Amino acid sequence: MEKFGRSQSVKRVEDIRFLTGQGRYVDDIAPDGALVAYVLRSPMAHGAITELDVADAREAPGVHLVLTAADLEAAGLNMGLKGSRATNRDGTKGAAPERPILARDRVRHLGEAVAMIVADTMAEARDAAEMILLDIDEADPHLGLVTGGPQIHPEAPDNIAFDWGFGDEAEVESAIARAARVVRVEIPDNRVIVNSMEPRGCFAEPEGDRLHVSVNGQGVWESKKEICFHLKLDPAQVRVTNPDVGGGFGMKAMRYPEMVLVAHAARALGRPVRWMSERTEAMLSDNAGRDLTSTATLAFDAANRIIGYKVESIANMGAYNSQFAQGIQTELFTKVAPGTYDIPAMWLQCTGVYTNTTPVDAYRGAGRPEAIFVLERAMDQAARELGVDPLDLRRINFIRPHQFPYTTRAGVTYDVGDFARVLDRAVEKADLPGFAARRADSAAKGNRRGIGLCYYIESILGDPEETTRVDFNADGTVSVFVGTQSNGQGHETVYAAYLSDQTGIPMEAITIVQGDSDLIATGGGTGGSRSVTVQNTATLATVGQIIETFSAFLADHEGADAGTIRFDDERFRIPGSNLTPTMLEVAGMARAAGRTDLLSQSKTIRLDNRSFPNGAHLAEVDIDGETGQVTLARYTVVDDFGNLINPMLAEGQVHGGVAQGVGQALTEHVVFDDSGQLLTATFMDYAMPRAADLPMISFTSEPTPSLYNPLGMKGCGEAGTVGALAAVTNAVIDALDGRQAHMPFTPQRVWQAMQGQ
Repeated sequence: MEKFGRSQSVKRVEDIRFLTGQGRYVDDIAPDGALVAYVLRSPMAHGAITELDVADAREAPGVHLVLTAADLEAAGLNMGLKGSRATNRDGTKGAAPERPILARDRVRHLGEAVAMIVADTMAEARDAAEMILLDIDEADPHLGLVTGGPQIHPEAPDNIAFDWGFGDEAEVESAIARAARVVRVEIPDNRVIVNSMEPRGCFAEPEGDRLHVSVNGQGVWESKKEICFHLKLDPAQVRVTNPDVGGGFGMKAMRYPEMVLVAHAARALGRPVRWMSERTEAMLSDNAGRDLTSTATLAFDAANRIIGYKVESIANMGAYNSQFAQGIQTELFTKVAPGTYDIPAMWLQCTGVYTNTTPVDAYRGAGRPEAIFVLERAMDQAARELGVDPLDLRRINFIRPHQFPYTTRAGVTYDVGDFARVLDRAVEKADLPGFAARRADSAAKGNRRGIGLCYYIESILGDPEETTRVDFNADGTVSVFVGTQSNGQGHETVYAAYLSDQTGIPMEAITIVQGDSDLIATGGGTGGSRSVTVQNTATLATVGQIIETFSAFLADHEGADAGTIRFDDERFRIPGSNLTPTMLEVAGMARAAGRTDLLSQSKTIRLDNRSFPNGAHLAEVDIDGETGQVTLARYTVVDDFGNLINPMLAEGQVHGGVAQGVGQALTEHVVFDDSGQLLTATFMDYAMPRAADLPMISFTSEPTPSLYNPLGMKGCGEAGTVGALAAVTNAVIDALDGRQAHMPFTPQRVWQAMQGQ
């Protein structure tokens, strides 16, 4: 790394490993001779299990173990997977039906785990599964985003998971009553399947009297807690590791049955056991994303300023509570619900419902994309009904720079922001003045062209605490132990580059160690765009401690005053001495002097306030006038991420996030038939976005450094998705001259809208 490399676009060092097939993914590193696990899943969405006979399967060739719910209970496991619960409007907690590790008595969604077979080979496990006699008395499923219908859980009358509210309802109704104009719009947010490049998987192996479990998740500590809870083990008995991961996006942060089953099987058999999901299996069993419908109401005064904002939502929980699900469309939605606008009155109400579908949980953004989508769709519709330019309506209502720090009606305090400046830069980068000519050119070809804006704000979430440990090794290298977990974001590069920048240690001498509960005592894992901000703040604190302790050592070694020794990001400077050692040289001196206590330094920090990335997305679409095919012609992003550690990696995160948002907006759609069968269970039926669906995405940084962390950072991992949904939708609606249509904007839907259907 070059000297003075702060905010330098350093290429990802881990990409060489990944692109040459040297990645160490969980199914690559499973122990030799590991037995293979196969999960028998429910072929129906809802019904009572009237027969589950596994006797023949247990006698099948190559089979070592068959597990059912009865077997787990007999072994004394804690059966219920934990899930979050919202607080209802009456102060009670949301429903908490048990989600058993394996289905017990009933099945409640297609693909629910019913039994697990462990055999020498996958073929033998599958053959044994065919021998299991499973009879289900099929019941009518509840599938729609409505209350009532066939009862799924006795603990949830009318299938209501929770009834939540936030804000001052009377104040908002008063604002609506006296408003000069009121705009209401219904906004569906369609269900998506996450489809990480690497499906979920794990293996477990006995290590003496301990158990080692390896998962391709988003951190090791929650997995360790889960294993210890279900298997009733002391934490000292369990080691969890997390190797390379091919994408997580929130979905891999959850609790699932398979990890517990594999861990129990390995202990019961005294042999290593592995499990890896196949793609259709993943589509049936991975937690899904989004799936809610909201009605937004905006009340305006005569000057087009917002005086009240109301959102009423109904959100699908799927068949069970998942890890974060009840909190996503409630607490997390709320954090950014007012967006970047000076809204004096707000009321949010959400009803969660159970359906006979796969559970829903966090997907890139977890509540913030949903909230911003509702608000920015409503703002665009309001601009149309009020006869105001959509950009001007936002400028009228932006929180002004002089108002910061600004506490929203959500009770969240934004530290800084200059939203109008960012929007002005986006207008310039998107060549908005040239749009009229581009629209005319499309019209001349018989097409329709539209442009859409989303101005988003994000809230960094996840564990606010993190630890960095730096070990100086005898060979002159440095190991940095971190509590986050890369899922492909480039942590190995950005953490090493930052430590190099702060210490002068060559980047190639630094190794990042992550994902091992034996080596790293605590950590928050990856999620909520927290990783680089929180982890590098901990690294900065650890560097400060290293400088302090090394300075004291040098003072004693050289007979100098510790208070006069300085470190200039590269060398220590000792007044009165021509000795100017590097940090690695001081570590060598300490080792030679027997001061090995100085060679491992760690510091834990806590960020009590979170940062708030924000920015403008401008999407431009061209719609074929005959077929309704939507082409995303241009896409411009101007983001305020505060100070960037590695601009190239930040831009890559934005590109990936936008791609996921565009996928939901244009192509991705989950479809169940009336019996609860999933009709989009392969990539032949579920349309993932492809390279041809995306233009070159323009990215510009327009920073206002955060005051809430010493690095001035704001996080960037989920921002692309947060902004993309509304930007693309607003562009399509603009091209349709305001005719309402809903995601995904397939050719059929768009063609029907063009025909006024």
